[in-house]
Amino acid sequence: MAPAEVAYSQKLGPHPSYIQVAKPFVFEQKIQGQIIATGANPQREDTFRLQGVQWIDDTRRALQLPVRTFDTAVIYYHKFRLVHRDTEYASTDAAAAALFAACKIEDTLKKSREILCAAHNLKTSSPSEHLAPDDSVFDGPSKTIIGLERLMLEASGFDYRNRYPQKYLIKLGRRCQLDKDVVKLAYKMMLDLYRTFAPLKVTSSAMSFACLELSCRLLSKQEDQLAAFDKTKWRVPRAHVMEGMLDLLELYTHFQKATKLGSQYTIERFIGIRIALNQEAEELRLPRFGEWSEVKGNGAVKGLGLKTPKTPITPASP
Repeated sequence: MAPAEVAYSQKLGPHPSYIQVAKPFVFEQKIQGQIIATGANPQREDTFRLQGVQWIDDTRRALQLPVRTFDTAVIYYHKFRLVHRDTEYASTDAAAAALFAACKIEDTLKKSREILCAAHNLKTSSPSEHLAPDDSVFDGPSKTIIGLERLMLEASGFDYRNRYPQKYLIKLGRRCQLDKDVVKLAYKMMLDLYRTFAPLKVTSSAMSFACLELSCRLLSKQEDQLAAFDKTKWRVPRAHVMEGMLDLLELYTHFQKATKLGSQYTIERFIGIRIALNQEAEELRLPRFGEWSEVKGNGAVKGLGLKTPKTPITPASP
């Protein structure tokens, strides 16, 4: 007997002709639209984002993974959260799946059990309480991570093109002949910058210039030397550099203790730099965000195209 025909509206998955194109950059306007579409609370979104990135950073340090794995993992974590609702998963599970996928992509292979074991042993103070990767307690979480890994790759559009702005930061520091303490401080800022959505919005060169300039402003040295550097070859608009610096300053102002560098300076210091940058932006008529579409008179937004994220459920879902 032939099976009953299922109505098209009840079929699972996207339309057969639906094509998703990988997007290496996601601008602020689209990010805000995706957050609204997923129904996330802005305050809760910030907390989950910072907790997930901190979990990735702590675990990759325990596993002695390079910084390029951290960069890739955080990018996949951000893109995953823009597509899936916070109620569909735990932030630690998503962070573990992002790190697991990044280890494969960056050829720093680690098993899912090893990642979970390293995260568990970080929370235990006594070495006698440490567990081995083959412990049975990791059976269930390991399967969850493997299932989320597929959704992680789907959310990124199976885009394996990754950027490592740290190497640009070192090159620019040498080209500009900046002091070592300025470059070291900028390197720490780059790790904090990944706690924001800036890596999704601007290029590696723009992030490098933003960290170097903010480092010079915090140390009050070599600002003129960096400003005199010819940036035309790097094709970095001033608006993108300003966007990266202002994102960092907002992070240090509102979430000072959740960063690596925020506790080393007072909030007044960050606020003073932020005021100076806002004044410069007003004089140069620079927008707060480098890429932003204006609202038309009828209320429509040109170029925004907000759509509810598609999270197709398949039989292979965990």
